[in-house]
Amino acid sequence: MYPVSPTRWRLALSCLIAFHISIIIASNYLVQLPITLLGWHTTWGAFSFPFIFLATDLTVRLLGKQAARRVIARVMLPALVVSYIVSVLFQEGAFRGFDALAQFNSFVLRISLASFLAYVVGQLLDIQVFDRLRKLQQWWIAPSAAMIVGNLIDTFVFFSVAFWRSSNEFMAANWIEIAAVDYVIKLGISLMLFVPLYGIVLNAILQLLAGRRTAAA
Repeated sequence: MYPVSPTRWRLALSCLIAFHISIIIASNYLVQLPITLLGWHTTWGAFSFPFIFLATDLTVRLLGKQAARRVIARVMLPALVVSYIVSVLFQEGAFRGFDALAQFNSFVLRISLASFLAYVVGQLLDIQVFDRLRKLQQWWIAPSAAMIVGNLIDTFVFFSVAFWRSSNEFMAANWIEIAAVDYVIKLGISLMLFVPLYGIVLNAILQLLAGRRTAAA
C-alpha cells in the first residue's frame, strides 16, 4: 500500500467504483450476444469482464486489500439494479423501448443476480489470492494467479446461475460449453494482455508517485 492523501484516496475509490459498474453493465449486455469462435460457442462478454480484475489487482497493490473490498461492497447493489435496467432495455442486443421496464423480466433478473453472485465471489477470491502473493519478487505471479482463479470461479458461478435450465433454450443447452470457452478466452486475454498491461500501468503510477514525492521534497 502506498501513501495517498485522503482527497486522492476518495477520488480513486470513486473512479474505481464507477469503472466496475460500467464494466459489469457492459458485460451483462454483451453476454446476451453469443458468437462462434473457431467453431466454439461463447459470448462477447468474455472480452470485457477481465478489465475488472486488472482494476482490482491494481487497487490491492496501491491502496490495500481493505480498499479493494470497499469498492466491491459499494459496487454490488448499484450494479445489480443498473444491470437489470440496461439489460431489460437492450435484451438480446435490441432496444426494447422504455415500456419494457413496466414488465417484470425474470430472464434478465436471473442474469443480473448471477452477475451479482459471480462478481462478489470472484472478486473476493481474486483479492485474497493476489494479497497473499503480491510480496513475491516476481511481480507477475500475483496478478496471473489471481486472474486464473478469479476468472474460473466468476465464469462458472455466473453461467450456472444464469442459464442452468434457463428459458433460453440455446443457452440452457450450451452453457457449459459456452462457460468453458468463455473462461479460456478470458484466461488468454488476461495472461497475454491484462497481466502485461497491469505491469505497465503499475510502473507508470509508481513513477508518477515517485516524481511527485521528489518534487515535494
